[in-house]
Amino acid sequence: MIKLRLKRLGKKREVSYRIIAINDLSRRDGRPLEELGFYNPRTDEVRLDVPGIVKRLQQGAQPTDTVRRLLVKANVFEQVSANAASS
Repeated sequence: MIKLRLKRLGKKREVSYRIIAINDLSRRDGRPLEELGFYNPRTDEVRLDVPGIVKRLQQGAQPTDTVRRLLVKANVFEQVSANAASS
């Protein structure tokens, strides 16, 4: 199964994350299938590749709890349901 999860980057106490699509059996910082965004918790900066995320969600990818919260804040799930309704 494909998961949308966070990949940790940065130094100690200066962490940032990339939002990636990865096989759920791979390790946290393993090679991703696709990089779909960036999250910096220190500044609350979020950059998302919304079309790529919508495509992965429609293919059945499951976001982790933290990624799900970030996507809800960015209203990505509304676009997924809108695209599903128009198809």
